[in-house]
Amino acid sequence: MSFWIDTHCHLDAPELAPDVDAVRAQARAAGVAHCVLPAVQRSNWDDVRRLAHQHGDSYALGIHPLCTATAADEDLAHLAQALAQHHDDPRLVAVGEIGLDYFVPGLDPDRQAHFYREQLRLARRFGLPVILHVRRSADKLLKGLREVPGLSGIAHAFNGSVQQAQAFVDLGFKLGFGGAITYDRALQLRRLATELPLGCLVMETDSPDIPPHWLYTTAAEREAGRPQGRNTPGELPRIGEVVAGLRGMPVQALAAASTANAMAALPRMAPLLP
Repeated sequence: MSFWIDTHCHLDAPELAPDVDAVRAQARAAGVAHCVLPAVQRSNWDDVRRLAHQHGDSYALGIHPLCTATAADEDLAHLAQALAQHHDDPRLVAVGEIGLDYFVPGLDPDRQAHFYREQLRLARRFGLPVILHVRRSADKLLKGLREVPGLSGIAHAFNGSVQQAQAFVDLGFKLGFGGAITYDRALQLRRLATELPLGCLVMETDSPDIPPHWLYTTAAEREAGRPQGRNTPGELPRIGEVVAGLRGMPVQALAAASTANAMAALPRMAPLLP
C-alpha cells in the first residue's frame, strides 16, 4: 500500500501547538506516514528535533532567509556545532530551511546571501542534502549551488520557470509541490506539475503556511467572521489528488512515486519509513 511523505511541514509552529499530537495523528490516519520538519532559526532547532523523535518523523536544521535579519553571526557557528553533535541522529536528514527570498521587502540581500552560502558549505562539510526556500530567487540559488558543488536536496514550494526547474533537476534536486497548486489561477505552477518528469516531484504542505484553496478565505470573508482554515499535514492526500488529476494518473501511483523521490532526495530518511 502506498503512503505519503510530507517533505516540508512546520509542526513546531504556534498555530499547531495547541493540539500538535492530534494533528500528527490525524495526518497519519489519512495516510501521511512521515513528515520532514525543517527548522527556521536557532531558537527552534531543539523543538523540531524533539517533535521528530516524538512522532517518528525527521528534521532539518538551518536558518531561514526571513530570519537572517535577526540571526546573530555566531548562529552559523552554533549550527555547525549542532550538525556535528547530532550527525549520528538518524532523524537529522538535511540542512534547512535555507535559501533566498526576494519577495518580502526590507531584507538585506547581501546578508541573506552570506547565510545561504555558509550553510551550503556546512551541508557539504557534513554530507547532508539541503532544503531550499525559493521565492523570486531561483537563479541566485542556482548560482550558489554551482559555486558549492556536490549538493542535492529539495527546492521547496518551487514556482519558477521550466528552464529553472530543469536546472535544479540537472543538479540533482527534487521540486516540492503543495497547496499553491490547488488554485485554478496557478497556471504556471500547474503546467510545471503536469509537464515535468514524475521523477522530479515531491509532495509537501508547508503547514501551517500555503493553505490549499479549500481552506483559504478572502479578507472580506474573514472580516465577516469566517475563519481561515488551518493547513495541516493531513491535507497532503487531497493535494496529491489534485496533482494526480492534473497529470492524469492514479493517486496511489503519485503517492508511490513521490515517496520514492523523497527518499532519493533525503537518503537518510529511507530507513525511518514503514
